[in-house]
Amino acid sequence: MKWGKRIGAAVVGMAAVLGVVAAPAQATITAAPDISLANVKAHLSALQTIANQNGGNRASGRPGYPASVSYVAQKLRDAGYNVTLQTCSSCAGSSQNVIAEWPQGDASQVIMLGAHLDSVSAGPGINDNGSGSASILEVALTLARENPAMAKRVRFGWWADEESGLRGSKFYVNSLPQTERTKIKTYLNFDMIGSDNWGYFVYDDVASVKAVFDEYFRTIGIQTEGDTEGDGRSDHASFKSAGIPVGGLATGAGYTKSAAQQQKWGGTAGQAFDSCYHRACDTLSNIPDTPLEKNSDAIGYALWKLAVGTSTGPDFSLGLTPSSGTVQAGQSATVTVNTTTTSGAAQAVSLSASGLPAGATATFNPASVQSGGSSTLTIATSASTPNGTSTITVTGDGTSVDRTAQYTLTVGDVSVRTFTNGTDYALNDYATVNSPITSSATGAATSPVKVSITGTHTCSEDLRISLKAPDGSTYSVKPTGSLPCTDLGTRNYSVPVTNEAASGTWTLVVYDAYAQDTGTLDSWTITV
Repeated sequence: MKWGKRIGAAVVGMAAVLGVVAAPAQATITAAPDISLANVKAHLSALQTIANQNGGNRASGRPGYPASVSYVAQKLRDAGYNVTLQTCSSCAGSSQNVIAEWPQGDASQVIMLGAHLDSVSAGPGINDNGSGSASILEVALTLARENPAMAKRVRFGWWADEESGLRGSKFYVNSLPQTERTKIKTYLNFDMIGSDNWGYFVYDDVASVKAVFDEYFRTIGIQTEGDTEGDGRSDHASFKSAGIPVGGLATGAGYTKSAAQQQKWGGTAGQAFDSCYHRACDTLSNIPDTPLEKNSDAIGYALWKLAVGTSTGPDFSLGLTPSSGTVQAGQSATVTVNTTTTSGAAQAVSLSASGLPAGATATFNPASVQSGGSSTLTIATSASTPNGTSTITVTGDGTSVDRTAQYTLTVGDVSVRTFTNGTDYALNDYATVNSPITSSATGAATSPVKVSITGTHTCSEDLRISLKAPDGSTYSVKPTGSLPCTDLGTRNYSVPVTNEAASGTWTLVVYDAYAQDTGTLDSWTITV
C-alpha cells in the first residue's frame, strides 16, 4: 500500500484543490503516507471480538456498542487527540458519538471525516460499518504518528445509531451553533468500503470534493462511479441538510452489480455488491483486502490533500451582507459580496453561485473582482419558484485559492406549516406509491408530525405506510394488519420524528403487501 511517486508528486504539485475545499497555492504539502492495511484489519478484528463477546452485534443500545466506543476512544486518546464522548439523547440507549480533534491547524477551517460505528442487531457489522470506522481510525492514528504541519483543523466522528435513521450524526449537527457549522468546510463520510463484490463509488454531491478522490483513483488506474445507492441514506445527509459540503466513498450494499460494472471492476454481475448486507454473515470473512486497502489509501490521500500544509501564499476571505433574506415568488434578493485580501498580493476572483431553487437565477455585478473589492449579487426568482428555504453557496474562484460563503434564501410564506398533495395515486397489489409534498416551513419539525390520509381501499390492512423525511430518514406511519378488512377512508396519524428539519420534501410511501384488494390514494396532508 505504499504511495508511488506519481501520487506524491500529485499532492505536492497541485496548486489548489478545486471548489469548496481549496488549499493555498504556495502551501508546503507533505505527500500522504501509507495507510497500513494490517492495522486497519487489526481494528476490524477487535470489533469482531467485541461483537462475539456481546451477543453477536454492536448495535446502538446493545452492549457491543459502548465496547466499540471504548476501543476507538482509547486508541485516539493514546495518540494525543482531544476526544469527546457525546451522549445522543435521541439514540437507542442514549448511545454516544465519539468526536476526536487533532489540535493543530486553523480552527476556523475544519475538515471532518466520519463513519457510523454501530451495526444492525442481526450481525457484527464488519463491513457495515466496521470498514469505514476502522479505516478512518487508522487514518487518524497515521496523522498523529506523522504529525505534519497542518493548514486546517481535522476532526473525526464515529456516529451512534445510524441504522435507526442517522440519529447520532443528526444529533451532533443539530447541537452545533451556526457559527460552528460554518467552520466545517467539508464533511467526508465512509460507509461500507469493503464489500465482497465491490465497486468503487464516490459521492458526487460536490464536484470539487469528488475530484479529489477521483484524482487518487486515476493514479492507480481505477474508474469510479457516483454513489446513487447511498445517496441520503448515510450520515453525510445530516451535514448536507445543514448546508455543509459533503463527499465520501462506498463499495456498494444491496444493489446488484451490472455487467458493465463487472467489466470495469471484476466480481460477479447479477449479484449484490455485499452478499451479507445487514446479515449475520457480515463478519471478518466478508471483507476482502483489495477494496479495503485502496479505499483506506484514498481516505488518507484526501485528508492530506485537503488539510495538510502551511498557508503561506496569497489568500482572501469572502463574506455576504446580508447572509439571509425572504422574498415572494417572482421577486429578487440583493446581496453585497465582500472580499478581503488576508495574505500576500491581491488576486483576481471570479464569482459564481450554486444551490439555487428551481426557476431562480443569480447574477453578479461585476462578475469578477480583485480581492479587496466587492460585487452585488442579485438572486431573481420566477413565478414558478416553489416556496421553501434554500442554502445558496457563493464561490469566489481566486487565482491561487477558492473561498465560499453561504446565503439562506426563503421564498414564500414560511409561517404555513400544513401542506397537502391532492394528486390521485392508484394503490395496486404488490406496488409502491411515493407521494411527495414540499414544505416551506422553517426551523425544526415538531414531533410528532401530523399526517392525514384520504383514499379508498377495500382492505386497508393490506397497506404498509411510511413517511420519508427530507434527509432520507424513514418513519413508520402504519404497519400491515390482520383480518377483517376495513376501508381506508380518512385516517389521522401522529408520527414521532427525530431531529428533522421542517423544510424540504416529505414523501408518503404506501405499499400494498397483499393480493386482491386495490384502491386509490386521493390526498394526504402533513403538519410539521
